[in-house]
Amino acid sequence: MIRNAFQDLNRLRQIAIIAGKYGFADLLERSGLRRVVPDAKIEGDAAAQSLTFARRFTMMLAELGPTFVKLGQVLSTRGDLLPAEFIEELSTLQDDVPPFEMEDVRKQMLAAFERPIEELFLEFDPVPIAAASMAQVHKAKTHDGVGVVVKVQRPGITERMRADLSVLHSIARALEAVIEEVSVTSPTSIIEEFDRAVHEELDFLNEASNVRAFLKAHANHPRVRIPKVYEELTGRTVLTLEFLDGPKLSSADLDEAGKRELAGIILEEAFKELFEDGLFHGDPHPGNLLVLEGPVLAIIDFGLVGRVTHQMQEALISLILAVALKDSESVARQLYRLGTADTRANLHAFKRDIDAILNAYLPSSLKDVNAKALVRDLLNLAVKYRIKVPREYAILGRASVAIEGILRSLYPEMPINEIFMPYAKKMLADRYDPSQLQGNAMKTLLRLQNAASDLPLQLQQIMLDLEAGKFTVTLKNEQVESLNSNLRALAVVAFAGLCACGFIIGSFISFAPKQWEIAGVPVLGVLGIAASVFLFSTAVVRQVLGGFRKVSLKRFFGKSW
Repeated sequence: MIRNAFQDLNRLRQIAIIAGKYGFADLLERSGLRRVVPDAKIEGDAAAQSLTFARRFTMMLAELGPTFVKLGQVLSTRGDLLPAEFIEELSTLQDDVPPFEMEDVRKQMLAAFERPIEELFLEFDPVPIAAASMAQVHKAKTHDGVGVVVKVQRPGITERMRADLSVLHSIARALEAVIEEVSVTSPTSIIEEFDRAVHEELDFLNEASNVRAFLKAHANHPRVRIPKVYEELTGRTVLTLEFLDGPKLSSADLDEAGKRELAGIILEEAFKELFEDGLFHGDPHPGNLLVLEGPVLAIIDFGLVGRVTHQMQEALISLILAVALKDSESVARQLYRLGTADTRANLHAFKRDIDAILNAYLPSSLKDVNAKALVRDLLNLAVKYRIKVPREYAILGRASVAIEGILRSLYPEMPINEIFMPYAKKMLADRYDPSQLQGNAMKTLLRLQNAASDLPLQLQQIMLDLEAGKFTVTLKNEQVESLNSNLRALAVVAFAGLCACGFIIGSFISFAPKQWEIAGVPVLGVLGIAASVFLFSTAVVRQVLGGFRKVSLKRFFGKSW
């Protein structure tokens, strides 16, 4: 326990030094973290001070190491929380770490399966084909001669990330106390979400479960290939998948006809994942897509996967149709329903802002639409109007931008509507399908029955409260609450002032017979005055100033925050 505390303190000292280097010393001072590590030598970097706030923040995360790089990558999917310039900068964060030694790979395999690597595989390439902060990937062959890829977790990464997460929780609580703009999502909730994501990613059994779900959904799909999971060679720190031999999409040699065909496969797959399976790949960049002969699309790396319910699918269909019809009012209401507004939003202003966005983005073919800018502007509106967007929608937004970039490079003139409309018609037809209506009608009747059963009891309770004089109505108003807080603070200060005056007079009366003087000054009386001043000052600082003032980030983030 004590050892962990010292490790956290040392890590906090490192963070403070690096944060100060990139110009965040003011936040350290205001949050009180500077007092925890007073010996840390914090010096600003003159070159870094000339960069934008977003760039300095990204550079700081990169220097702080794997946990913070991963945090930046997670934040880059949350355009509903941060302005566009932050998302663009954070999207550039890459794991840039050297591979670990083969001896460490052997130890990890032995710890995972209690068997040496030679008993597990016929061949195992000691040179990794990819290395990242959390794991690295090797090619191998099973004893049946089947080619596989083996993902091995980096030694010690679990303990390091847990230590960093402990420090991050402390930093988040401190920042939450000094930052005004925490109404949409607080720093502590961001770190809690990040904590869950990291623990899921550290357990490779979660990724194996994602792969199996995709494999089941694509069992009869002739144009999409998902790797098989080798269960006997998979554990919490090791994941073994079927090796799919083909170039990455970014390096595939395709003619124009091949590009068009592959673009059709990718778009159909995206709509199938979203509107049929309810399970979509959260990071479909060209490095995670392989091109096999056929052409056949192969999908790899299932660490980030999103899930959507039937209700979410219907909402998305309605939103997409509203965008296509340039119906700003419907778009505004759908976006408002998709998220959770922290405060009551001005729907008229919201609609007006959406109208301006739709006038700029009205697609007919892919070359006419900039999905990245569209998603960015819509998420910026969520930030502006304090609307919390569920994590799945944020991940979906990022995945959509990646798909749009791929399709733009392969087939810019693709008629998206021809592929999308069958899904939209099917979803709308299902909404009014008799079998579906029967189920929905039964749910509605059940809810009405419960409400009707509860209503007499609730009315009776209200009448009893009225008779007993216990019925109360609570109204909340920011101005009234502020006035109440100010009156309370004024009352406390006035009371403290009266106590101080009484204490001063009492001191002189009580100690008048005691002639303890220094240079003609009564010592006990002066001590009484000092005690009174201390108590009065404490009351003023506590009630009026609150101990500190919160810092606003608007001057850093701009108007979009």
